Amino acid sequence: MSPPDHPHWRWPFICTNCRKPYPDAGLPYRCPRCGGVFDFAESLHLEAKQFEEKPAAGIGRFKASFPLPPSAGFISLGEGNTPLVHERFKDRDLYFKLEGCNPTGSFKDRGSSVLVSSLAAARVQIAIEDSSGNAGASFAAYAARAGIRARIFVPDYASGPKRAQMQAYGAEVIRIMGPRSAVTEAALRAVDEGVVYASHANLPHGLAGMATLAYELYEAFDDLPEAVVVPVGQGTLLLGLSRGFRALREAGMVERLPKLVGVQARACAPIWAVFNSGAVGLGWVSEGVTLAEGIRILHPLRGDAVLVAIEESGGWVEAVDEEAISEARNALGAKGLYVEPTSAVVWAAIEPVLSNTSGSIALVLTGSGLKSP
Repeated sequence: MSPPDHPHWRWPFICTNCRKPYPDAGLPYRCPRCGGVFDFAESLHLEAKQFEEKPAAGIGRFKASFPLPPSAGFISLGEGNTPLVHERFKDRDLYFKLEGCNPTGSFKDRGSSVLVSSLAAARVQIAIEDSSGNAGASFAAYAARAGIRARIFVPDYASGPKRAQMQAYGAEVIRIMGPRSAVTEAALRAVDEGVVYASHANLPHGLAGMATLAYELYEAFDDLPEAVVVPVGQGTLLLGLSRGFRALREAGMVERLPKLVGVQARACAPIWAVFNSGAVGLGWVSEGVTLAEGIRILHPLRGDAVLVAIEESGGWVEAVDEEAISEARNALGAKGLYVEPTSAVVWAAIEPVLSNTSGSIALVLTGSGLKSP
């Protein structure tokens, strides 16, 4: 819906399937005509002057690039401006981006701030989300900040600290038995009752918030790193990075874009399977149990877009097994970096990344170890 205070403003989205613009009425999570996924109709708009504000302003300084009415408020908890830690490893420069230092302990806050600001602009009073943990905790926090009632569906295996965090923000938490996909199915049944589905995976709003990570990497480097390595489940962070780097290039601020390297747990690695074997690879992918619960996604909604973003960047996808994830988490801890297992997959894939690059590498550590002790 167009925000009540801005009747002539329209959401800048279009259905990726039938190309229908986002409706003026309601706040649908998918295209009412064909069931397709909505995405931005055009590239994110970025101007050099947005970088002139002090970083202490947080990601709100990039508000002009967000899908928000010009005079809409911005719901913030101080997200962004996370530390970038340098290490010299095997004669290479590595940089760890510590997204666990965001307000709720994960990168999800970048997207939640924009998504919840959009809900607030549309005067939504209650909304639901489904999550394995981090997205739900983040949404609960920002919804509380905006005065929006949150109901969150989580898998029964979601870590206790994440569930407790959601409840601390006042959200109603509903635990669902079975695989991660069963949680989404339960949420969709609630949506059929008429509640707004504030899905971080379905709604495109948060991608503009994820793009701010690309802007911060641009600010930190004289030249962008050769590669950026990220965990991939739904792939919203990788997509946000891709959109952000593209916006920088279209603004004439950079010429070369980093290679985007996605990492999945081999127990549930659909993006890796398709990247390496085509659609036939999905035939032997399952939703296996993995320590990296945050990327246990069998059917990523924007999988095609994720694959395109990776290929356009010259990047690729790695899959790592459970032993490697556990060892990587311990290895990062020995460096003073306490992360949850989902974040550790990037270090588990460091050797092939080193072998296929020659320059600096940024590794995104997506969540704090306090989320999954």
